[in-house]
Amino acid sequence: MKAAHDCRDAFADELVGLARADDRIVAVCNDSVGSSKLAAFAAEFPDRLVNVGIAEQDMVGIGAGLANAGLVPFVCGAATFLTARALEQIKADVAYSAANVKLCGMSPGLSYGALGPTHHSTEDLSWLRAIADLPVVVPADPAQTRAAVRWAARTAGPAFLRIGRFPVPDVSPPDGPAFTYGRAARLREGSDATIVATGTLVSRALEAAELLAGRGVQARVVNVSTVSPLDREEIAAAATQTGAVVTAEEAVPTGGLGAAVAEVVLETRPVPMRLLGPRTFAPTGEPEFLLEHFGLTADGIARATLEVLGRAGA
Repeated sequence: MKAAHDCRDAFADELVGLARADDRIVAVCNDSVGSSKLAAFAAEFPDRLVNVGIAEQDMVGIGAGLANAGLVPFVCGAATFLTARALEQIKADVAYSAANVKLCGMSPGLSYGALGPTHHSTEDLSWLRAIADLPVVVPADPAQTRAAVRWAARTAGPAFLRIGRFPVPDVSPPDGPAFTYGRAARLREGSDATIVATGTLVSRALEAAELLAGRGVQARVVNVSTVSPLDREEIAAAATQTGAVVTAEEAVPTGGLGAAVAEVVLETRPVPMRLLGPRTFAPTGEPEFLLEHFGLTADGIARATLEVLGRAGA
């Protein structure tokens, strides 16, 4: 069993390192220094951290103003509050204005499980993916998180980084780049079906593929770390070469990764599909319980793959 790590730690450590080399980098948060893991940043760069309090619209607007002044703001907050409360500012002040703002949605999906649906951020991929010219990046492990933060810091223009809260094992290949913007990564070959996953579900997809191999099914696993723009070529190849696709995300598939993949499959090579993700408000419970509740476990993903192949009872 591989050791698991909190991607927020990788995010915070990389941000401090980048800030040491570039004094334009600043952080803006919504009374979330602790949960956004910005304590070390605040200690080393007290004059470069802006804590606006619980005022997400102001937070994004201030970030846009700092960007217009030539700085590189990383605007950090719990994903559900950053995206839901400040959606208008994200659309108008950041994306439409092409502001050099790095939006960092912390603890997304079902991370705040016990706090209930008000704190679950399962809709964020759907509504951010609908905004033009806003890159949406979802790292699957600490290495991808670090690489995505570096990419965001050096790339002019807006971006949204979805930084997971609960620990995940390393999935990035040791012999290749951890993250390439706009490109999906094929982590496992397979010819019978493809499991397309993002973020915290990537490691579970790999576990599901191992389970399926024991049932005689060779499942390809594709990690989509850039949800928008989607790597259409990799998705089309998966549909064409394997003939069945299952998507898995810690988000609503209506408008999220599932919908994005389904659009490409429909337009290029229609095949049987299953879109896994929480389609209803979740009950209150710990994240692992909620993932199991919605079938977002290795077993659940494997079962869905067998169902798509018509082998559920085999």
